[in-house]
Amino acid sequence: MAEQKRAGGGIRQGRLAPPEWLIGGLRPAPAPIPWPGVARAAVALAAPLAVGMATGQAAYGALASMGALSGVIGDTADAYRMRIFNIAVPQFFGAVGVTVGSLAFGHGWLAVGALTLVALVSGMISSIGAVASVSGLLLLLNAVVGAGLPMPGPWWKAPMLLGLGGLFVLLLSLLGWPLRRTEPERAAVAGTYRAVAEAIEAAATDAYDTRRQSVTQSLNTAYDLILSRRAREHGRRGELVRLLAQLNVVIPLVEAAPAVHLRGWGVDSAIPAAVRQLADAVEEGRTDSPELRLPAPATPAEHALDTALRHAFAVVHDADPDRTNIDDRLGRPAALRIRVRRAGRNVLLSGASWRYGLRLALCIGLAQVLVSVIPVERSYWVALTIVFVLKPDFGSVFARALTRAIGTALGLVIAAGVLANVPRGWWDVPVMMVLAALIPAFSAKGYAFQTAAITPVILLLSDVLNHQGFNLVMPRLWDSLIGCAIALVAGYLLWPESWHTRIGARLADAVAATADYVEYAFGSEDDRAERVRHRRRLYRDLSTVRSEFQRALTEPPPTGARAAAWWPLVVAVERIVDATTAARVRVNHGAPPPAAGEAEDIAVQLRELADGLRESETLVEVRAQLEGDEEGVLAPLRQEVRAARAIASPGA
Repeated sequence: MAEQKRAGGGIRQGRLAPPEWLIGGLRPAPAPIPWPGVARAAVALAAPLAVGMATGQAAYGALASMGALSGVIGDTADAYRMRIFNIAVPQFFGAVGVTVGSLAFGHGWLAVGALTLVALVSGMISSIGAVASVSGLLLLLNAVVGAGLPMPGPWWKAPMLLGLGGLFVLLLSLLGWPLRRTEPERAAVAGTYRAVAEAIEAAATDAYDTRRQSVTQSLNTAYDLILSRRAREHGRRGELVRLLAQLNVVIPLVEAAPAVHLRGWGVDSAIPAAVRQLADAVEEGRTDSPELRLPAPATPAEHALDTALRHAFAVVHDADPDRTNIDDRLGRPAALRIRVRRAGRNVLLSGASWRYGLRLALCIGLAQVLVSVIPVERSYWVALTIVFVLKPDFGSVFARALTRAIGTALGLVIAAGVLANVPRGWWDVPVMMVLAALIPAFSAKGYAFQTAAITPVILLLSDVLNHQGFNLVMPRLWDSLIGCAIALVAGYLLWPESWHTRIGARLADAVAATADYVEYAFGSEDDRAERVRHRRRLYRDLSTVRSEFQRALTEPPPTGARAAAWWPLVVAVERIVDATTAARVRVNHGAPPPAAGEAEDIAVQLRELADGLRESETLVEVRAQLEGDEEGVLAPLRQEVRAARAIASPGA
């Protein structure tokens, strides 16, 4: 009886517990604290404030610190050249935003129209990519601040001060460039080798799928860093050539890992140890010639792994890699003017960018109309809340609105303690150092924690400009709740795509692309470099699908429940890609090729599965009658396709 009571109590507690989609946003992520970023943020936000007070222009110092805050938010890259891009470009858009906002300040309905138009442009350009997303954020953020707070004249002074604050962050970020020019790129390539070593080591365990996803993420990061740098450097630099060659030769190791995994038993510990030895050599820049001792290969999978590892050793330890054979596996990025033209065309013709821009414009317009009709003191905070809640790459709008309210409440508690107990003046400088250091530290833990860290910083800087003290606290809480309510109604409930996500259609596209990959891998004209590019693009697409599903999992029912039901099928498709790569590797290293038509039959069944996924919002049964040699090279691939069919059937 006691056990039944305890069990019943557990059930009752489970029913009263908050839902998982909300708890997930409040649970701190297991991410390390970026200590260099913590130090930069503390100095970048406190130093301008100190200079402003020393010169008797505290308001100027506060504006420069606001610009530094924007730079800290955008300082998310590891490579120095990417930092220049990630900080400088958003600062330009931020300067444009504060200029438009300050010119519209005090002009009533003209300000409403101006901010609504800026919100439309901000939302549309945010769909281009990560840098454009931050640029759109700062464009709208600074426009809202400029339209809500009196800025020092003339009109150019506010954008200049904000820009100086952002450039100060950029300067601090680049201090280590002379000593660590390529260290982030080298670390990324070495990290890819270590991820491959962990995947090979886990080949015979249930952890393999997770390790393989880490390999995909590491490859994406490393290629993005090196190719972005390559696109900005004309000619051939030995260091860049070397890094690119070292990254390219890890591809055969990545291809061999699925073959080892599907074989069903582990590898000799000397193999992952050798891969980690390569990682150390890449990171330290060593070009010595260590002795390589590996077990004798016995199967096609082992031959593939042995050949790939020996070739990687030869390239990594070569002081002068062959400069005539360094073509990257993804293709060199197009020229900047072509990418700008392509991005502009995509923004103007994309229905998704227009829908998001209109969502954001509607919410900002409603907020500005509300605060124009109803007197709301320091009303810019309502629009600021909407900007942060509707930012597109932070997950579920619904969950973000709730976590924003919770994070703001926590931040206001901190701000209340500071404003009530710390006298204004020079004490603001050490307080700002502490509060600013919390931003990168808390941002790594999640959105609610980032909100809790940013809120007291903005309030303290606003107090330097407004001198309202403790009276700032409670109005900001009400403003945040109003902003969250507008975002939930006008930015979420009125747009079915927000809570009716097309996860099935996105997954169907990935399945169809997998069918193309299967056909190409076993086609009559197999171009290995092109096949690798096919696989890399497919893994990137699957990574995007996985991110979309993870976002959908944070939505309240029914979207979250539907995404959870479909999640196993995402894993099944990834395993199909792995099985295809493994089969191709085995054929390349001596296994008998499949009979004519086997690969085409599998591709047909995959396309039928994709069509079935597009036609239903729930999992439906898609029969796949696959025949072939059960001892042949494609037998594991057929098993994975059958498994995907079983997952897609309603009985599962």
